[in-house]
Formats: sequence, C-alpha cells, structure tokens
Amino acid sequence: MEFLKYFEPELTVRSPGRINIIGEHADYNMGYVLPTAIGKKITFKFQRNDSDRICHVYSMGYDTGFQIDLSVIAPSNTEWENYILGVLNEISLKTDKVRGFDCTIESRLPIGSGVSSSAALECGFAYGLNELFDLELTRMEIVELSQRAEHNYVGTKCGIMDQFASVMSKEGNVILLDCESLEFEYIPIDLAPYKILMLNTNVSHNLASGEYNTRRAECEAGVAVLKKFHPEVNSLRQATEAMVIQHRDTMGEKVFNRCLYIVQEKERVLEAVAALKVNDLQKLGNLLYDTHDGLSKLYEVSCPELDFLVDFSKTNDAVLGARLMGGGFGGCTINLVHEDAVADYLQSASRAYKERFNIELTAFEALPSEGTSIKLP
Repeated sequence: MEFLKYFEPELTVRSPGRINIIGEHADYNMGYVLPTAIGKKITFKFQRNDSDRICHVYSMGYDTGFQIDLSVIAPSNTEWENYILGVLNEISLKTDKVRGFDCTIESRLPIGSGVSSSAALECGFAYGLNELFDLELTRMEIVELSQRAEHNYVGTKCGIMDQFASVMSKEGNVILLDCESLEFEYIPIDLAPYKILMLNTNVSHNLASGEYNTRRAECEAGVAVLKKFHPEVNSLRQATEAMVIQHRDTMGEKVFNRCLYIVQEKERVLEAVAALKVNDLQKLGNLLYDTHDGLSKLYEVSCPELDFLVDFSKTNDAVLGARLMGGGFGGCTINLVHEDAVADYLQSASRAYKERFNIELTAFEALPSEGTSIKLP
C-alpha cells in the first residue's frame, strides 16, 4: 500500500484530541463534563477509488495498512483497525451509499496519553466518509455512531464525552455537557496568565483490558442498591451524597467509594463552571486537586507516577492545580501553570520524575480548539 503515501486527496479532514478540565469518569455515569478539543490532531486524507466495495486504509505512523471489503465488514485482531471497521459497520447500518475509497491517517496525538486519540480516529474517519459520499449524517449522528463503534468493535464501554468533544468543540471555549440529556453550553475560557500544561507520564494504559469496564460495573452495582430504596435513581446522576452515605453498609466499601467520588465530582464540575464565569482560577485549581484526590483514593484509577506528578506540582507556587486526566492508570496530568514559569516548571518536574522513575517526561501545551473539520486546500 505504499502508493497511498503519495496520492492526491480529494478531501482532508482534521480531527482533534481532547482534554477534560474536570468531570472525570462522569460521562458513563450520566454526569457533567467540561471538555474541549485541543490543537493536536489526526489528519485524514481521502479519495474515492474505482471500486464498488474495496477500500484501503493506511496508517502513516504505524507504516502499515489494510484492505476492507465493504460486503464483509468484521472485527480484526489488530486493535487500531477496529476503530475504523467499527465506524464503517455503524455507517453501513444507516446507509448503503459508501463505495470504494482510499484513506491515509497521520496522527500528532500521543497514543495512550488520555487525550482520546481513539475518539479522534473514529470521529475524523466518520466525518470524512460523510463528506466524501454525501451521507447527510448530522454532527450528533457522527458522535453517536463513533461511540457505538468503540463499544461494539473495540470493547470499551466509553461514555459519549470524547466523541462529543472531538466533533462539537469551539475555539476558545470549553463545553459544559450534560451526559444524560446531551444538552450543552459553550463556556468561554480565558486562563491568562496561566496555561494548560499536559505532562505525559509515558506509562501506558489500555482501557479495553478491564479496569475501565470494571469501574463502570461497580458504579452500576451502586445504582442497583440505591434503586431499591430510591426507585427514581437510574444512574448516579440522580443520586445525592447523602443517599450514597446512607446506604454505605449495603454497598460495601469499594462500591461506596466509587459512588461517593462520582456524586462529589458532579458538584465539582458545576463549581468549576461558576469559577470560570467569574475568572476565579485559584478556585478552579483547588477543584482540580480535589478531583485528583478522589480519583486516587476513592476511584482508585491513579498510579504512582500520576500521584508523584500531582504531589510535585503542590510544591510550586506557579501551579494552581493539577490532576490526572483521562481513564487513569497512566497517561497525562493536566496542570494550570503560570505562563512565566512553564519552562522552569517543566524542567524541574522532568528532572524529579526521571530521578524517581527513570522515565522521560514529555509535555505539551493544550489550547482549546475547534472540533473535527475539513481542511481547505
């Protein structure tokens, strides 16, 4: 498939990664989240070919590709291929307008870092096919079919936040998304003189391997307990902290801790929005620390590397707040760092991290950016 490296595309689509300011593990519990797309993106180049049903998809990063027969779409043993195949499968259930095409994929997103390269892959691919074959899918349909693709072909029972942020984001804003109703509000974000610095532990996680789905099951077990006493509770969204505390013994310690974190995080997201609206960045930073505390001690999705970086940030006055971001078990911390101190802070954090774990820290600044879009020639 070397020929795909050099073809002239009819269409170029860029699909961004995302960060989530606060509201971690909230989406599949029907809570609130506060994500935005970032400037780092996956670029897709598409062209129709002369075939009715044969397609070629080539990853520039992996330097490998595969062929797809549209008449026999089925899961692959190669994980990254399933993001593509899952999207094609979902589209094929909606329309038969897709014909043979060639596509190259080039990513600037760090894999496994918690910036949701998977959602960017799904959404960008779906967005491109929608344009290439005039499928008339709405943005929301692209979001929802991309989520189903991850559920059905990859096996990660993700919430809807990642796909929503990848498609719907607006430059200079975060999205307050209600994951129950899917109502959303753009919240302008002006962090000056602070910047969002992502520190990548370079410890990799793979959510499909179990812990992510386990947390989801633990939360559902908590909901089942609450529902016996409070029939109106269908998710932790409807639960209060008082309710969860009241039924602590019935839940057992582990399920109680998971549920307590989720109901507390629901309130923290709304407090963070209020802080952003009045530009109270100190309050926002404190909320990030509170969230990390909950993720580490109650939800237990942190790891020594993430905890080290968050604890280290507390020793530096230039940092207002930090927490692990993404599913956990590795990936990135999100840090609010004064713009004048970014270089010095990165240097000192990198040195300390290397001394402690003998792993190189990598970093990037995250700028709230627009969602998936066509790149014009």
